[in-house]
Amino acid sequence: MNRPVLLLAVGLLGAVPLLSAAPGGKKMVLEGVDRYRVCEAMFEAVRVVLSYRGEQYSPAYIQGRSGAAFRVAGPCPCAPTCSTQMDTPALVKLLGYAVESVTLTEDQRDQVPKLIERIKEEVRAGRPVIVWNAFTNAEWDVVCGFDDEKKQFVGRGSYQGLDDYARADQNRLTEGFGICGFTGALFIGKKTGKLEDRQAERAALEEAVRHARTPAEPLPDTPDGGEPPWRFREGLACYDAWARGFRADPRKVPGPGDRYPLSIYRSTHRAAADFLHEIAAKHPRAKAHLERAAEHFAADADCLDECYWKLMQGWEGWKEPDPAKAARAAALLGQARDHYAQEIAAIERALASGL
Repeated sequence: MNRPVLLLAVGLLGAVPLLSAAPGGKKMVLEGVDRYRVCEAMFEAVRVVLSYRGEQYSPAYIQGRSGAAFRVAGPCPCAPTCSTQMDTPALVKLLGYAVESVTLTEDQRDQVPKLIERIKEEVRAGRPVIVWNAFTNAEWDVVCGFDDEKKQFVGRGSYQGLDDYARADQNRLTEGFGICGFTGALFIGKKTGKLEDRQAERAALEEAVRHARTPAEPLPDTPDGGEPPWRFREGLACYDAWARGFRADPRKVPGPGDRYPLSIYRSTHRAAADFLHEIAAKHPRAKAHLERAAEHFAADADCLDECYWKLMQGWEGWKEPDPAKAARAAALLGQARDHYAQEIAAIERALASGL
C-alpha cells in the first residue's frame, strides 16, 4: 500500500481522525468526512466540519438555527447567499467555536498561494477547512485533503463530492474573484463555549416570521398584463412575484435565477420541517403549532421538488417555451406560497404560546 493509513490523536479535535497520507506530505486526505446532507450554500459546510470534530448536530438543526431553513428570496442566482439571517462565521461562533475568517479580493491575488498553503497546513493538522468556491460556484465548500502532484484539493460541496470526494484545482478558489469579487476560507479553532438552545431556537423562529413578512412595494400592474419589472424580494413577496412571473409570461423559460434558488429552497424547506419536528418535543406548549408548521413546510418542499425535478429536470430540461409547464410552475409556486403563509402563521402561534 503506497499511502499508509495513520491514526493521529489530535486533542484539539476531540476525536481521532483517520488520515491517508503520502511520504513527504505532498498528498493527504482526511477520511470519513461526511457529505452534504442538505443542498445549501452557506451553513451545511459548518455541520460537515464540526461533525468530523465530534459534534452531533443534525443537518436540519443547523439549517434551522442558522435561519437558512426558512428563507426564500430573489428569485435570482445570488438569493441563497445574499438573503441570510447571519453570516457563516457568526454561526460558528454561536455554536461555541472560535473562527478565523480570511477574505481576499482581486487586488490581493498575490496572497492566494499563502492561503492555499495555510489550508494545507490545517488539513495536515487533521482539521477540514471551509473554502469559498473550492468545488462549487460561489458557495462554501469543505476541503479535507490535497494532492500536490496534481495540484488539487479534495473534499465536499453541496452538489459535488456527494459520493466519492470531489477533486478540483487548488487555484479554483480564485474563480470567486470573477463571480462575486472575493474568495477566502474559514478556519475553525477551539471550542470556547456552548449553544444556548432555547434562546437560539426562539431567535431563529422570530427571524423566520420577520423575513416572511418583509415589506415590499406592491407588484405593479403592467399595461399588457406581462411580467412586472424584477425586484429583489423576500418571504411571501418573493413567492408572489415568482408565481406571477410564470403566470404573466406563458413563454417564460426558467433561467439560473429560477433553477438555482429552487435547487436550494426545495432542500432547505424540507430541513425546516425536520428542524421543527426536532425541537417540538422540547417545547410542550408550542408542540402542536410547531408540528403543524412542519407539515406545511414539508408540503411547501413537495411543491418545489415537483417544480424543480418534474418540470425543469433540474438544470437539464425545459429549454424551450412551454405554456403548459409555465402554468404548472405558477400553480406550484402559488401552492408553495400558501403553505409558506400557513407555516409562518403556525410559527407565530408557537411563539405566542411561550416557546
